[in-house]
Amino acid sequence: MSEHIFEGSAVAIVTPMNDDGSVNFDELGRIIDFQIENGTDAIVTCGTTGESATLNHEEHCEVIEYTIKKTAHRVPVIAGAGSNDTKYAIGLSKHAQEVGADAILSVTPYYNKTSQSGLIRHYTAIADNVDIPIILYNVPSRTGCNIKPETYYELSKHPNIRATKEANGDTSALVRTMSLCGDDLDVYSGEDSQAFTITAMGGLGVISVFANICPKESHELVASALAGDFKKSFELQKKYIRLIDILFSDVNPIPVKAAMKLIGFNCGECRLPLDRMSESGLKALKNTLKDYGLI
Repeated sequence: MSEHIFEGSAVAIVTPMNDDGSVNFDELGRIIDFQIENGTDAIVTCGTTGESATLNHEEHCEVIEYTIKKTAHRVPVIAGAGSNDTKYAIGLSKHAQEVGADAILSVTPYYNKTSQSGLIRHYTAIADNVDIPIILYNVPSRTGCNIKPETYYELSKHPNIRATKEANGDTSALVRTMSLCGDDLDVYSGEDSQAFTITAMGGLGVISVFANICPKESHELVASALAGDFKKSFELQKKYIRLIDILFSDVNPIPVKAAMKLIGFNCGECRLPLDRMSESGLKALKNTLKDYGLI
């Protein structure tokens, strides 16, 4: 591994399901190959888009292990290992390390939430129990818990806490975070619509839902910004914003799994309580994919 966990576009990969609701590992392997062949820079498995919330413990561990083995060191694999139970998050993180993950992604505690001091204790406990890099995941719209810049600063002092996936939509707070943490905390955009903005601000890329269907395009958007070609990167952000928006027209990952099926991947349905897209929503998705030449 380089000094950074990755630079560029990491796909927040979907977890395909069979008709009976079980994990479709054969199709997951096909998707992993598709991603790597089309320029994705890293794979994030068992995140929100991978339906980690409805994978049981055995499935969660099996998906991580399979992804690592199938990827075979071609790109870094980042394992989702967060929980609102610190002890359980430590166990998931240690397992990810044992089976060869390059890093872990650790979402803030949800539902029970916590204070800023609780966040520091939670993440410090996880970081003290592993020897691989940790990417924090700040997504208050889902968790109700937000990491403040001053808290990022305290956490960035730990050598294993290396980066954040930032999805709070507050670029002013992110400027303060980057000012406080400097080179001690890498930043990745957690929102496809802000991939250009955060990379242009000094971030290292995006952890992307959009990349599931457009890995080349997501990679090119971020790579252009990293190379200093902000004009090209912003043009690509503008070009694909309507496609990105339709992928978030319903609760993630409902639209992206539907899109994956439409472009030829046997992803199956999302597990309940996530429902199918409405007829009108699916029609709009199909029309948008046609407009972009994807179907």
